[in-house]
Amino acid sequence: MNTNDGSTCAPALRLDASWMMLRDFPPYYGGPRGDARAILAAVKAAGYVGVQGGDAKLVKAAGLRFTQMGRVNVPGEAMNLATQARDEGADCLTLHAGWGHEDDATALALLDDIVSASIKSKLPLYVETHRATLFQDQYRTVQLLAKCPEIRINGDFSHFYTGQEMRYGDLEGKWDYLRPVFERVRFMHGRIGNSCSMQVDIGDGTGRIYVDHFKAMWTRAFRGFRASAQPGDTIIFCPELLSDEFNYARMFRGPDGNLREECDRWQQAQVLCRIAEECWTASK
Repeated sequence: MNTNDGSTCAPALRLDASWMMLRDFPPYYGGPRGDARAILAAVKAAGYVGVQGGDAKLVKAAGLRFTQMGRVNVPGEAMNLATQARDEGADCLTLHAGWGHEDDATALALLDDIVSASIKSKLPLYVETHRATLFQDQYRTVQLLAKCPEIRINGDFSHFYTGQEMRYGDLEGKWDYLRPVFERVRFMHGRIGNSCSMQVDIGDGTGRIYVDHFKAMWTRAFRGFRASAQPGDTIIFCPELLSDEFNYARMFRGPDGNLREECDRWQQAQVLCRIAEECWTASK
């Protein structure tokens, strides 16, 4: 199920921001400050269309769309989360599904339950490619999609790229192997990693081979969405650059000797959005 805005407009890329990113910018970098209303006003002014997570009522009051996230571990949990997200007015829900050690029968039962919950709630549910989930590695993800092709995906490809060191070996062959994944991506957590770190400073986005690799993945995902998209359908790109609290932002000592995050996440999110727009254009 695709996220649809109810219009007759051509399929489109939508840029959202993550509340998990917005809520804790360090004082030594840029980014909106103040209470939730002030932060959301700045998000709106920066050109984002929606926000994932946070207070749905405040997000909507700021004139922004809303999406939600969650985790499901066993069959039966997806419907409750879908109902809650639908009642909040969410456009879709992204999910961490399982822990990754489930046998195939258990994994497929959970995925089938997610598909059923999406149909019954009439809310798009997207399973994330993420560590410590069913979709933590490329091989199993492709195998499970072959058995449950109705699943649609939230692509956080840093978990594949860094977690499985995708540069090591035949990268083009891996792109081909991941075609069933790219064809099903309907939401993306914008994050770029290198071979050893899942979230790194990319500067202006040029001169780094790993950025080119992510551009290749994002372009393939956008092309996969376009292949079946209908009027009003949108694919959401949401930079999810997280702080050291979640062990994502790398910490280095500044001139004063104090630890500080590697980069300005607010500024970097805007770079990621620009790159996503370039990939969207290239996917035509």
